[in-house]
Amino acid sequence: MSQVKIYHNPRCSKSRQTLEILKQQGIEPVIVEYLKQPLTTAEIQAILQALDITAHQLLRVKEAEYKQHSLSRQSSETQIIDAMLASPKLIERPIVTNNGRARIGRPPESVLEIL
Repeated sequence: MSQVKIYHNPRCSKSRQTLEILKQQGIEPVIVEYLKQPLTTAEIQAILQALDITAHQLLRVKEAEYKQHSLSRQSSETQIIDAMLASPKLIERPIVTNNGRARIGRPPESVLEIL
């Protein structure tokens, strides 16, 4: 049986809406508050692979930390992942994973594709 997981920020409205959609589907996901429980390099790489995107595509480029880490589209995957590890706020949210697949909950309904 697969385990649905949500990388969640309770202060984010999209993250709260996504969690509510999961619960409406009868799913009690594992909730990872990634700002309190920082992700590892391996976890970020697994999420990127499941989403089939680059590290830069997972960034919140409007956050101040983006500039603080001197990130750009030309930054390497390693530089970006290191910045995400140092500043988890840079990671787009929410992310839902299920059975090796993942979706970013923007819009929240998009996570239904992997359930």
